[in-house]
Amino acid sequence: MRAARTISLTLLCALLALLAGLWLGGHPERLPEPLREVFVDDYEATRAELIETIEQNFYREVDLDDLEEASLKGIVESLGDRYSHYFTPEETAALQESLDGEFEGVGMTVDESDEGLLVVSVFDDSPAERAGIRPDDVIVRVDGRPLRGVPVDVATARIKGEAGTTVRLTVLRPDTGRQRTLTVRRERIAVPLTDARLRRVGGEPVGVVALSSFSSGAHAQVREEVERLLRRGAKGIVLDLRDNGGGLLQEGVLVASVFIDEGVIVSTDGRSRPRRVFEARGDAIDEDVPMVVLVNRGTASAAEIVAGALRDHRRATVVGTPTFGKGVFQEVEPLDNGGALDLTVGQYFLPKGDNLTDSGIRPQVRARDLPRTRRDEAMAVALETLRGKLR
Repeated sequence: MRAARTISLTLLCALLALLAGLWLGGHPERLPEPLREVFVDDYEATRAELIETIEQNFYREVDLDDLEEASLKGIVESLGDRYSHYFTPEETAALQESLDGEFEGVGMTVDESDEGLLVVSVFDDSPAERAGIRPDDVIVRVDGRPLRGVPVDVATARIKGEAGTTVRLTVLRPDTGRQRTLTVRRERIAVPLTDARLRRVGGEPVGVVALSSFSSGAHAQVREEVERLLRRGAKGIVLDLRDNGGGLLQEGVLVASVFIDEGVIVSTDGRSRPRRVFEARGDAIDEDVPMVVLVNRGTASAAEIVAGALRDHRRATVVGTPTFGKGVFQEVEPLDNGGALDLTVGQYFLPKGDNLTDSGIRPQVRARDLPRTRRDEAMAVALETLRGKLR
């Protein structure tokens, strides 16, 4: 009997010790100083003390979970890298939902800005166009929540949603400084990867192929359209990569391989990632077919890789305005709390060794669309540049 009581008492003491240990693990500042020095890292103790002091004494009530999440975001923000982000479990779930289903939203492409999301383009007959949103507007709030400092992926995920639902967008018009809040009904947005057409310059037929993103299958569509235009008699090709924010690196290599038969397309390197070299896959179109690649500020990542490879191999003349300048790539690491770390782990290098970061691709022929006109001035310059190659 006494032995049974001894065992029960021992188990109870062990359980109490375990519970105390778990509690002190979350409140290391409550440990006596000698024990804290032995068992607790100074940083963890200071962090826990800081969060608890704020929670108990700040003049407004705060949420402990928000403080914990903010501390994780702060660690990543301290890197000073615009592309590395910590996503909370809620943000991670929203991002996954936006990737799993078809694209349902308001019909515009955006870029990051200090205030929120800069509208780069608005799709024809889209909810955004019907609401009066136009390029160069800035989306500063979504459903009343400010977008300043919010990662682009998270901000766009807030705008996307099930077709038929509505979203409130607060829009800043920079030229007037005026803000207005619009209620926009989401729709299923059909965005074709490619748009190809035959044009005439100086009486000669030429092909124009616009590519919207480097998602899966992009290279096959580009090849199909280019070969179709060549069969119809096109003497040259304009590859329009304006407002193409990139996508899959492998698709970028394959698209470049449609026009470049051999040689390096891009290489990657990182502190903890081995250097990799991606070469053209062969079976390119005739190298005597002259080319122009059209770019602008919205041309980024894989789109810049293609433009840079075409330039470095002297396969095409780059026309337009300087590109975005994204010369790094990220990997997403799921975290135990349901969140995710989107971390920059390496850099891209063009065939001649240039990195794209900040400077981007500098066009060999400058051309830009004038605001508030319906003419495509940059395309006109691209076609004229191609015409000069036909002579």
